Amino acid sequence: MPETTSLKVTVDKSHIVTIGERLYGESVELVRELVNNAYDADATEVRINILEDAMTVQDNGTGMDLEGLKQYFNIGSQQKLAQNKSERLNRDRIGQFGIGKFAALTAAKTFEVETQKGDFRARATFDKDSWQASQDSWELPLTLLKADPQRGNGTTLTLTHLTKKFDKIKVEQRLIESVPLMDPNFDVFLDGYQVLPRRYQGKKIPILEGTPFGIIHGEMILLPASSASTLNLGIDVKVKKVTVKRELFGMETWGRAMTRLRGEIHADFLPVTSDRSGFVLDSEEYKMFYEIMNKVMAEVKKMLTHLSDTTQGRKASRVLKDALERIKHSLSVHPEISPFGPIPLADEGGIGGSGLIAKKKEKKLKEELVGENPSDNSARDHPKQEKKPTVQSLSPQAIVKKVKLGQLGVSCCIDNFGSETTECFTENSIIYINRDHPLYKREENRPQTFTLHITRLLAQEIALMTQPPTPREAFERQSRLLKDALSEDA
Repeated sequence: MPETTSLKVTVDKSHIVTIGERLYGESVELVRELVNNAYDADATEVRINILEDAMTVQDNGTGMDLEGLKQYFNIGSQQKLAQNKSERLNRDRIGQFGIGKFAALTAAKTFEVETQKGDFRARATFDKDSWQASQDSWELPLTLLKADPQRGNGTTLTLTHLTKKFDKIKVEQRLIESVPLMDPNFDVFLDGYQVLPRRYQGKKIPILEGTPFGIIHGEMILLPASSASTLNLGIDVKVKKVTVKRELFGMETWGRAMTRLRGEIHADFLPVTSDRSGFVLDSEEYKMFYEIMNKVMAEVKKMLTHLSDTTQGRKASRVLKDALERIKHSLSVHPEISPFGPIPLADEGGIGGSGLIAKKKEKKLKEELVGENPSDNSARDHPKQEKKPTVQSLSPQAIVKKVKLGQLGVSCCIDNFGSETTECFTENSIIYINRDHPLYKREENRPQTFTLHITRLLAQEIALMTQPPTPREAFERQSRLLKDALSEDA
C-alpha cells in the first residue's frame, strides 16, 4: 500500500517585496492606491506632500486600532469583499485584494504607517532591507504612541528613501482619472492645492442599461466644435467611481467626430485585474458589457451625426443667404450679364424670412423644386445630363433659399447628391449644390472661405444661364460677378 505523507506550503519573504515592486507598472499607481485606501476608510480629506526624498499621504478617516493594523498587514485579506461598505459613510469600497498598500515598495525602501482611532495611536514600519535580512521573523516593529486629541482619527503614511522621482503633473493627472473626486464628501490636496475633477461642457447624453449582473449608467458629452481635442480621447469606464480604463468602443473609425465625444460609464459589476489597470476580458460580465456598449455607441454615433448635420445645416443656411444677397448685389451692378433682366438696386423682398412664415415658404419651395407641386413640373421635366441627378426628392436636411431678382427669381438648394456627382448643376432657374462633393466638404469647415466657395458656385451657374458663346466669355462673366459680389460694399 502506497505511503501517504504531506508537504509544507511556504512563502518566501521576498515575495512580499516582489508584490510591491512588480504588481504596479508605474510608481504613480501607489499614490492612487493610498488615496483610494483613505476613501475606503471614510476619509473626507486627503493631503499628499511630495518632497525630494520622501512623501506623505495623510487622511482624516476612521483610523485603525490594533486589530485594524493587523488586518491592514494581512496579505490578500478578503475583508473588503466581505464588508464592501464603509462603516461610517456607507461608501462602496474600492479595494478588493488587500495588497494595494505594498505599491509603496515600487518607489521607496521604507514606508511607515501611523494611525489613530479613539485612544489608540501607533506606528508600524516596513523597511525593505530589514525585512529581507531577517529571514526567520515575519513581524514588523510597532511603536505605541500617546493619543493626540488635536490630530483626531486618521492615518498618515510616510515613504522615505525614495528610489524613484515623482512628476507632480503626472501624479495629479492620475489622481484625476483614478480616484473618486466627484464624491461631494471627498477632497484631495497635492502639495496644498486641491485636485479637482475633470469636467466637460457640452450636450449631455444620459446612458442607462440593465444587465443580469448589474446596471450600466453614465453620460456621454458632446463637446462644442471649438472644444474638440485629441487629448484624453475615449470614454472613462469606472468601477466604484474609479476609472479603470479609457475605452474607444470603435470610435477610432469615426474620424474627427471622435474628438468631440467624452464621457464616463459606471459598471460596478465588472471584474478588474489585481493591479486595477484593466478588466478580466474573458469574463461573462465584460463580454456582455462590451456588447451593450457597442450598441450604445452606435446610437450615440447616429445622434452625433444628426447633431453635426443640423449644426452644419444652420451654418450652410447662413452662408447661402449671404452668398445669394451678394450675387443679387453684383447682378444689379452688371445688368448686362443678368439672365433675369435689370435688377433694381433697392429691390424689395429679401431671402427667406423668419419664424413660422419662413418655414412654410421653405417647405413650399422644396415641393416646387422636386416637382411635387402640380402647377410646376419644370424641375422634373428637365433633360437629364451626364453625372447630374434628376431631382425626384430632397432629403430632410436639404437647405433651400430663393432670391427675387426683378420680377423673376432664382432658387438654390444644397443637398446630398453623392460624392461621385458633379459639384453643382442647374435645372431651369434652380441651382443645386452638392454637399457630398469633396470640395464642399473641405470648404464647409473653413469659415473664412466657405462663403467665397458658395458665391463662386452661384456665379458660375448664373454666368452659364445666358449661354455664353465661348468658355472664355463664361469665365469673364463669372469673374465680374465675383468681383462685385465679394467687394466690401456687397
